Amino acid sequence: MRKLLAVLLVSVMIFGLAACGTQNDESPSSDANSSSDGILIGVGMPTQSLQRWNQDGANMKEQLEAKGYKVDLQYANNDVNTQVSQLENMILKGCKVLVIAAIDGSALTNVLSNAHNAGVKVIAYDRLLMNSEYVDYYATFDNFKVGVIQGQYIEEKLGLKDGKGPFNIELFAGSQDDNNATFFYNGAMSVLKPYIDSGKLVVPSGQTEFKKIAIQGWDSGKAQARMDNLISANYAGGTKLDAILSPNDSLAIGIVASLKNAGYGTDSKPYPILTGQDCDKPNVKAMINNQQSMSIFKDTRTLASKVVEMVEAIVNGQEAPVNDTETYNNGVKNVPSFLCEPVFADATNYKQILIESGYYTEADLQ
Repeated sequence: MRKLLAVLLVSVMIFGLAACGTQNDESPSSDANSSSDGILIGVGMPTQSLQRWNQDGANMKEQLEAKGYKVDLQYANNDVNTQVSQLENMILKGCKVLVIAAIDGSALTNVLSNAHNAGVKVIAYDRLLMNSEYVDYYATFDNFKVGVIQGQYIEEKLGLKDGKGPFNIELFAGSQDDNNATFFYNGAMSVLKPYIDSGKLVVPSGQTEFKKIAIQGWDSGKAQARMDNLISANYAGGTKLDAILSPNDSLAIGIVASLKNAGYGTDSKPYPILTGQDCDKPNVKAMINNQQSMSIFKDTRTLASKVVEMVEAIVNGQEAPVNDTETYNNGVKNVPSFLCEPVFADATNYKQILIESGYYTEADLQ
């Protein structure tokens, strides 16, 4: 009898342990997916031609799928009509939330209206969607601060606060159809314009207005061509070029190509201070080689995580987390926003910022 009881007791214990093991394996997944199984999320990215958008899309897809969502990730090859078609198809497929990094922030008003009519919530991703009341949330980095950091970097490296100068500088801005470009420009000019006005910074080309210095489509080739023209018109006679404001890396890499072709990179003709943004691999390599000075690091993993939080809140019928309700007006409304904090990387700290964080490996930057 005792043997029989012992056997029964051991059997119950083994069964109980097995049941606990099953619960531990399955319950986290079940809890994580309780509101997400089978729900389709649409993610519209502008292009695969830039490294950052590939990373943004991949990070978001990975994190959403880890929560149990199905993800329709589409890239539009920088063609507005293609993006419109992709988003319309996502609505027809039954996506519950659209996450949109727009090619042209003002070109999607009809799509956004259709999304609203279908009960689809919209999160603008990194680029604000303009002129529509049907933008529910905006997830981005503090874009004005991005420009401020770039301006402050130039200010510090030239010693402008210490009264040094005058120095020669040329200015670049991003694409006019990207609302962020204005924030980058205004942030940088909040630092640099007082020095331009006082004569401590001189712009030999005289080109300082946003529309004059903007590069359509953030195109590297167009940035290179403009830099070629600036050099031939203003620096061919040996005038020193001390700094260049570039709002992002796609422009900066074109500028570096132009400077190389013009013979910069020698002791007698060193590279000027050159800013950037996104920490693309070719640009980090350029920083290591002292061709580009710095780049703003916007960790797309952080932004993707915040978007996933927003999606989860929306799916569960809650308000998404935001930390700004006043800064970003799209022409119709102030869009509730979450602003992540940007930092900069340069040759002195890129290992800590980019490699130790796991964003890149050493091999990525060889």
